[in-house]
Amino acid sequence: MSKPLSEHPAPAQTDASDKLGWLAAWRIYLEPATLRMLALGFAAGLPLLLVLGTLSFRLREAGIDRATIGYLSWIGLAYGFKWIWSPLVDRLPLPGLTRWLGQRRGWLLLAQLGVAGGLIGMALADPRQGLHAVAGFAVLVAFASATQDIALDAYRIESASTERQAALAAAYQAGYRLAMIWAGAGVLWLAARAEMATLPGATPVYQNAAWTTAYLVMAASMLPGMLTVLLAPAVSLAAAKAPAAPGPLAWLRDAIVEPFLDFVRRYRWQALLILALIAIYRVSDLIMGIMANPFYVDMGYSKDEVAAVTKIYGLLMTLAGSFLGGALALRLGVMRVLMLGAVLSAATNLLFAWLSTRGHDVTSLIYVISADNLASGLASAAFIAYLSGLTNVTYSATQYALFSSMYALAPKFVAGFSGEFVDAWGYSTFFTSTALLGVPVLVLVALASRVERKG
Repeated sequence: MSKPLSEHPAPAQTDASDKLGWLAAWRIYLEPATLRMLALGFAAGLPLLLVLGTLSFRLREAGIDRATIGYLSWIGLAYGFKWIWSPLVDRLPLPGLTRWLGQRRGWLLLAQLGVAGGLIGMALADPRQGLHAVAGFAVLVAFASATQDIALDAYRIESASTERQAALAAAYQAGYRLAMIWAGAGVLWLAARAEMATLPGATPVYQNAAWTTAYLVMAASMLPGMLTVLLAPAVSLAAAKAPAAPGPLAWLRDAIVEPFLDFVRRYRWQALLILALIAIYRVSDLIMGIMANPFYVDMGYSKDEVAAVTKIYGLLMTLAGSFLGGALALRLGVMRVLMLGAVLSAATNLLFAWLSTRGHDVTSLIYVISADNLASGLASAAFIAYLSGLTNVTYSATQYALFSSMYALAPKFVAGFSGEFVDAWGYSTFFTSTALLGVPVLVLVALASRVERKG
């Protein structure tokens, strides 16, 4: 039987003599495993905008009505329900691929081929003539992308020790966010350059050939991820060593039911504490983020100002926070950085409350975005490392898929009421309230840390 939480050493329990020095902590970003995660993070981040934000831009340009575009956004639900088929990724061998590459890399390559194939289909389809075809290929991309996430999270967890998970998470986030720039701003730039010139003053027309070129380039951009999978070493997979379950019912219990029972057996009553922490850790950021863009508009910031400060500069600060969080977790332990991230995430929402009193003030916006994105990146790196440490490598794909799917459910539901709250009480009260929502998070992190120290 697996050990309960009190018998499982956690990152925060690492003895001070075992902690890495600062130079060694930063040097981890040059290790092969970390660099591989950078490339694989790029492959994971590329598809998301191509089936959501970028696709909606393309469809609107093609004359598709807003209501239809809104319904098509449900394609993104594939990411929220990936835990349903994660047991198959965890335990079901793929004919040929598993024997050649192993369980994790086999599923990774299959998923990446699905993403690339779906993007090629989206490239060749014309939404004006076959919207169903575009939507169908977009569903394929989303499903394959979510499957890639499942296999990649499991591969990351199984490819390095617990104390190195924060650094791998930071590298993963860096690759992921760079891919989002390429799939967001990059694809628009490619489509614009591929358009045929029109007469000055003429009404712009939709040119599907330009989008075909852009999406084909996006499909080709999956090649570095595929090459990384082919060259990456196999991981030691505990699940593959388990005896095969006799009969289909026993296999289903072993693949689907057992991962959840294993989590409860290991952590017992503390499982409720852990699940509560996972469910609300990012509550301040996620609820506040829904009203961020309307806030910028209402404060009079231009599109160029928002793009430059929040998208480009803000991204750089998030990446800096991610790498800082990874290094601090190696030096101080994951639980300490998890607490620091929770404090900073809540506190920076108070800066937005202050910003709401400044009117149109770009300099103040830069200061607030710097602090907020740095805190967000640091908290994300620590949180991913924490989730990774909770999983049993025997069921890493299934358990991590469950954790990563549930953490945004409650905040996203509550965020649906954020617009009505702002209408009734204003931005300053809204941002202050989201900061106060972080107080229960601090309590749960403190309780989780105390439980681990007792072990």
